[in-house]
Amino acid sequence: MSILEMKVPSPGESISEVEIATWLVKDGDYVEKDQAIAEVDSDKATLELPAEASGIITLKAEEGDTVAVGQVVCLIDTSAAKPSGDAPAAEAPKAEVKEEVKAAPAPVAAPAATYATGSASPAAKKILDEKNINAATIQGTGKDGRVTKEDAINAVPSMGTPTGGPRGTERKKMSMLRRKVAERLVEAKNTTAMLTTFNEVNLTEVNKLRSEYKDAFKAKHGVSLGFMSFFTKAVTRALELFPDVNSMIDGQEQVKFDFADISIAVSGPKGLMVPVVRNAELLSFRGIEAEIKRLALRARDGQITVDEMTGGTFTITNGGVFGSMLSTPIINPPQSGILGMHNIIERP
Repeated sequence: MSILEMKVPSPGESISEVEIATWLVKDGDYVEKDQAIAEVDSDKATLELPAEASGIITLKAEEGDTVAVGQVVCLIDTSAAKPSGDAPAAEAPKAEVKEEVKAAPAPVAAPAATYATGSASPAAKKILDEKNINAATIQGTGKDGRVTKEDAINAVPSMGTPTGGPRGTERKKMSMLRRKVAERLVEAKNTTAMLTTFNEVNLTEVNKLRSEYKDAFKAKHGVSLGFMSFFTKAVTRALELFPDVNSMIDGQEQVKFDFADISIAVSGPKGLMVPVVRNAELLSFRGIEAEIKRLALRARDGQITVDEMTGGTFTITNGGVFGSMLSTPIINPPQSGILGMHNIIERP
């Protein structure tokens, strides 16, 4: 028997531990070399852990465990032969049905009354339905507690908090990435002197230009012509004119940059991520649109790396995709500024 110990690789400089977010295989499964076997969260990104060899896997950590870089998280028996047949595939539907049964919510029971009640008469039920009153909350005066028409007429809807609805709670541990994002946002609010200013911009000409050339642009370059390329080029030009904004404070010194690495906030399955478009000042509209699309897809698929999300000199976030009119975006430390874009509407 030949056993390979798989250890947690270092996902980036200064990262000493990660969290097992999801195991993509089960204990005892046969895995192929380079197959993704787990998703691990660091405080900067979610990364896939590929199998280093083919064989039968034995898991040595649970989902949610925090493990140190270099720690053994699973064993792979590389001498094990690959199972033949389609047994695993045949078992899949059973597992799926089992999961569905497990996830099915329990039926919500009717609220228990503190007194004996019977069913409502048809006339009473009609009146109670019109008043939006549950018959089980009425003490009937009829035989065996039956709710009569008179009971329904005299019933008064409760003016307090509605009852009878679900009131369950769920507690779920946040990923290491989400916890770190929350910590950084609070730290930014507490340690930076932030000022937000609001301006409206007339985008009539930009909209005309985009509408006129977007079809030809996509046919020629293979990517859509969005508004982000306009905004990004405007930002890089502004940073050239006002270099103090394209800088950071390091102790008692101001560090200025002669390049514009623009962080673009994108929404992914793990939450908000901010990949960086390097040297955006040198890119064409096509280059910006292609790079934003590439980074957004990597964030969506959980393939974004730490290096792709660090080192930006200025950030753009677009809340307009969610319909927001105004917001106060939080600075992405150690940057000095952030631009928040919002919805585009017709003005009379």
